[in-house]
Amino acid sequence: MNERDVRHVLDVLHVFCDAEGRHGNALGVVRDPRGYPDEASRLALAGELGYSETLFVDDPERGTVDIYTPGLRLPFAGHPLVGAAWLLDLAELNPPAGTVEARSDGEFTWITARAEWAPPRLLERYATPEEIDALPAPPPGEGWLYAWAWEDEAAGRVRARAFPRRDGGIVEDEATGAAALLLTELLGRALNITQGRGSQILTAPGPDGTVEIGGRVRLAAAAPTPARGIAGPAPVPARRLSVTDALRLMG
Repeated sequence: MNERDVRHVLDVLHVFCDAEGRHGNALGVVRDPRGYPDEASRLALAGELGYSETLFVDDPERGTVDIYTPGLRLPFAGHPLVGAAWLLDLAELNPPAGTVEARSDGEFTWITARAEWAPPRLLERYATPEEIDALPAPPPGEGWLYAWAWEDEAAGRVRARAFPRRDGGIVEDEATGAAALLLTELLGRALNITQGRGSQILTAPGPDGTVEIGGRVRLAAAAPTPARGIAGPAPVPARRLSVTDALRLMG
C-alpha cells in the first residue's frame, strides 16, 4: 500500500460510542476510492488497515458504498452504514444488499435494515452479564458468535460480546450492528445493548419487518479537504493520517 496515497482519502470513525464518546467500533471510510478500483485492491487495503470493516464510497451523492472485512466483501454491515450515514449526511445509502434509509435525531444516527440482509450469526444466550464478561477471547468453538445476556429484561437492556472466530485477525468485534439487528428480530422488541468494552447500540423493530439501528459516531481522524478550486489534497491539512496512524486508532 502507498501510505502517501491512503492518508489523503481515509477517514477513521468510531461507531456506537457511549454517552461520553468513548469506545465504539473503529471504521475506515475511503471517500475517494479511485486508487482502489476493484475487489482485490479493496480487500488488500482492508486487510492492511485491520479494522473489522472498511467502507468505500463509490458515489457520495447516491450513497453507493462497498464494505469489506480484512477477508471478504459484505453486502451489508451495521456499523459501517451508521458511520457512513453520519459522515456523508445522507437520507439513503445503497450497499449491495439494498437501499438503507438513514436519519439523525441530533445525538444518534439511525439506519433502517432487514434481518435477511445480515450475515448468519450464532446468537447464544447466557444467564448473566457476568458470564458474558468472563468469556475468553475468543471462546472455544467455530462460527461467528454473538454472546448475550439480559442486564434488565423489563427495560430491554442487554450485555453482549461478539467473536468472529474466523481468519482475518479480528478476535473480538467491539460493536456489531448486524448481530444487534438479528437479536432484535429474534426478540421482537427494542433493545439497548452494551457491547464489548462499553459501546452502546440502540435498536427498534419497525412495523414492516424492518429494524432501526442507532448509535453515536465520533470522528477519530479525517482525510484532509482540498482547498476550494484546487485539485488534490490541501497543502497543509489539519491531520495527515498514515497507515501506522490508522492502525493505532483501532484502540
